[in-house]
Amino acid sequence: MSDQKSAFSQLQYVEQDRSAPVKKTLHSDFLRTGRIDRSRPNWAPDEKRYLTYEEVAERTGKILIAAGQKTHERLNTFHRSIQFPKLLFHRTLTGTPHLGYCHVTAAKSKFAEYADVNWAFYIANFFADIASDGLKFEQINMRAERMYFAVAMENNPDKKLVLDKKVRGNGILFRTNDPKTALKNVLLLGAKQEALRRVIRAM
Repeated sequence: MSDQKSAFSQLQYVEQDRSAPVKKTLHSDFLRTGRIDRSRPNWAPDEKRYLTYEEVAERTGKILIAAGQKTHERLNTFHRSIQFPKLLFHRTLTGTPHLGYCHVTAAKSKFAEYADVNWAFYIANFFADIASDGLKFEQINMRAERMYFAVAMENNPDKKLVLDKKVRGNGILFRTNDPKTALKNVLLLGAKQEALRRVIRAM
């Protein structure tokens, strides 16, 4: 883990220009026409511009929130009896602003043998182990581009997320990189009727 952190600390981020390459150069235009086109940028399209961590974090956040919005819409359009509150916010990981997670929704539901479980559902743009002492990530795998997970939460007056370890011993309801599996698991948490649960399980 220390080697991974050391590698992350040396990361640099370069802005990619996705526009079509400009074939003509400013000086060739000037020699050909005697005029300078001031509407064009005065830098070459292949020049590197290094992004600050803050800029990377902002871009990551926008992508995560957009993904969270789409995920929430999919959940709430499945069946009119299953409606989750939209509670979108994101966090990027310290030192690696291109990695982050988005809180999508939260509710209280029956889960397995547990009568009332306060839980929250998240998506992330990486896959990792979730530490049981809080929402901390270990063994981060960036080759896996996504992770969907839900955790049980204790009632905390300080509003700090504390995993409820009484649930499954670590507070983790599920963790997967498969969006269909994640959708089914969250819908099962929201379904009240057994008939609807059977439909969801058969998906």
